[in-house]
Amino acid sequence: MLSESAYTAEPFVPRRGGLPALRRAAAGCRGCPLYRDASQTVFGEGKAGARLMLVGEQPGDQEDRQGKPFVGPAGKLLDRALAEAGIDPGDAYVTNAVKHFKFTRAEPRKRRIHKAPSLREMTACAPWLAAELAVVEPELIVILGATAGKALLGSSFRVTQDRGVVLEREIHGREERLVATVHPSSVLRSDDREAAYQGLVSDLRVAARDLDS
Repeated sequence: MLSESAYTAEPFVPRRGGLPALRRAAAGCRGCPLYRDASQTVFGEGKAGARLMLVGEQPGDQEDRQGKPFVGPAGKLLDRALAEAGIDPGDAYVTNAVKHFKFTRAEPRKRRIHKAPSLREMTACAPWLAAELAVVEPELIVILGATAGKALLGSSFRVTQDRGVVLEREIHGREERLVATVHPSSVLRSDDREAAYQGLVSDLRVAARDLDS
């Protein structure tokens, strides 16, 4: 049984071969126990050299089944918000801080309910995100939600304090520019969905302006 202190993806991350090698290797990652219940690893999608990287929390139910990030309802909403903000979703590299779906079930065979990854699980998965950043070298990172923000910027990160402005931070040894916003799934859960959606679009417009400047 792997102890929590030993959780890390580091031994599974290849040192060369670019995104194809990373994707192949991630499929066999056993760096923490989340792989046991998930259907598959959900690695990032997009091309090396993408100017924009979108970082979410973890795969959801549909992502886990299809093996691609942001293909469920939250992903469709995100694509619409990006387009409205003037960003072509096809030009972005999209990934998650954690590559396996963490969930719970109220009863056997019932719907799988999302469960937030722990700090140890995020830390264990960090070498994959670091490797993606090193290969893609984006000009700007958009942080989608609190968990992604904590994974990149530390446990003190708060979306409510830092959203909608361009931040400059050192991430995994690289100076990065970042814009934080809410996770699109939180828009779907909001009591005032339209206001939450417009807030997301407004933050993404900040990212679009920074890329155009």
